[in-house]
Amino acid sequence: MRLTRTATAAITTALLAVPLAACGSGDSAKGASGTSGDSKNADANTTLTYWASNQGTSLANDKQILTPELAKFTSQTGIKVNVEVVPWSDLLNRILAATTSGKGPDVLNIGNTWSASLQATGALTQFDDATIQQVGGKDRFLAGSLSATGAEGKAPTAVPLYSLAYGLYYNKKQFAAAGISKPPATWDELVADGKKLTTAQHFALSLEAGSGTENIHNAFTLSQQHGGSFFDGSGKPTFDTPQNIAAIKQYVDLMQTDKIVSPSDAEYSNGTEALKDFATGKTSMVLWQAASGSLAQLGMKAADIGVAPLPLPATTPAGGKKVTSMVAGINLAVFDNTKHKDAALKFVKFMTSTPEQEQLNKTYGSLPSVSDAYSDPAFGTPAVQTFKDILSKSAAPLPAVAQESQFETLVGTAIKNMFADAASGKTVTEDTIKSQLAAAQQQIGG
Repeated sequence: MRLTRTATAAITTALLAVPLAACGSGDSAKGASGTSGDSKNADANTTLTYWASNQGTSLANDKQILTPELAKFTSQTGIKVNVEVVPWSDLLNRILAATTSGKGPDVLNIGNTWSASLQATGALTQFDDATIQQVGGKDRFLAGSLSATGAEGKAPTAVPLYSLAYGLYYNKKQFAAAGISKPPATWDELVADGKKLTTAQHFALSLEAGSGTENIHNAFTLSQQHGGSFFDGSGKPTFDTPQNIAAIKQYVDLMQTDKIVSPSDAEYSNGTEALKDFATGKTSMVLWQAASGSLAQLGMKAADIGVAPLPLPATTPAGGKKVTSMVAGINLAVFDNTKHKDAALKFVKFMTSTPEQEQLNKTYGSLPSVSDAYSDPAFGTPAVQTFKDILSKSAAPLPAVAQESQFETLVGTAIKNMFADAASGKTVTEDTIKSQLAAAQQQIGG
């Protein structure tokens, strides 16, 4: 699922100035997957290892989606690719272990929120001007997506693969049956609608509450709405502020107090369970990154799928921002110590070529990261337009600091534990939240 990064000013400005359109390079982008016969022969004995993130309905589903695309690459270049789909619950730890040991894949997916942290390890290839030219040139990529590839002022250490944002998916059929005519625009409306939709056998809202990644993404958005920040302008952690406490309390209360989220969601952690509950009608709403393709694969009828921005407070708190998503996305990186650098860069060029961007993003329901792909009618749907608008108008980046991945792990895990307490009947108070955030802040050195 889903991920985001970059220098706050740079990415926000880029997204506002160039929403999801940038100057494309035309023919060079269209031909990004082509290779010469001599090059193919030279690469015939090369095998790359690729760690892919779980974007589909399961690890097996991703393998099914990627296998024919990798076969195309092998046919065109002679380069074989061994793919391993790594669940989100393991991906960051696997990558960090590889940066330490030096024993990693040749190419890997990273959540773009981790870009600055992984850049700081020095383990990933820098996409300087010459290197990015080898994969088709930077002008092919959406400006906002490309900005989420590392710290401001430094050469990127990844390129964008899938662009994403969070939205509120809702079941139109279930809403109509409950007499609800439109999606909620405020959190008060969401809770009120949720109570209408919740019964003894049916909960209104799915949350992947056992996932640290999902927790921190949603908590960040709510913190922005409350006027909070998890780091100050100098990069110092500010976890236990009143605004952050209020944001996390509101989030946990969806299960604890409002009771529109099932306690069993506290165990959902693999990045697919909450979405599956929504797709199969067990719930009526889910907070999720762009996933229309996955919903279709899970059997949900297109006519029943509604999507809207996440709600905002009915009254904006002091300093609050009208943010409804973090800037999400998946980047593609190359380990710098690979013995197959040229082959790895050819693979990056292939995966970000216009045909592959169209194919993969259509399948997953995500947004292409290259501008030429938007000529495909599949990306002109109302759902895609909603997510494009969210990215361009109401998305904010997570902090572009070297401690970002550690922040996600510590605070995301703390919120996971809070949901576990709420599910077991223990009361999560503001003091509880403050204590856990203070402990997390101390661990990160604040």
